[in-house]
Amino acid sequence: MVPKELRYSKEHEWLKLEGGRGRIGITDFAQQSLGDVVFVELPEVGQKLTAGDAFGVVESVKAASDCYTPVAGTVVAVNEALLDDPQLINQEPYGGGWMMEVELADPAEVENLMTAEEYEKLTQEGGE
Repeated sequence: MVPKELRYSKEHEWLKLEGGRGRIGITDFAQQSLGDVVFVELPEVGQKLTAGDAFGVVESVKAASDCYTPVAGTVVAVNEALLDDPQLINQEPYGGGWMMEVELADPAEVENLMTAEEYEKLTQEGGE
């Protein structure tokens, strides 16, 4: 089930809005498609990103996949726990498996992302 309070991108990232910040990770659909995650590359704190920029890599036993930021902003935190335990992405994609937090350049940009209902429809239609 897709958490209703989050917003989603077509590239299978999620965003949780908390004030002027967004916490970002990959969706359950994405982690299931990848399989067992064995390595994660995260961005640098302070890095400025534009919506659509690659911000990291998730490698699994099947493939390596770039992750794309759904909004513009400055990286203010990364989930360093993933460096030691990348399988948190498999175990808790919407919780302990988050990847980064950004200070949003424009909080209104979140409105361009899909709702949970729209994202569920995309994945049911085979939106890989």
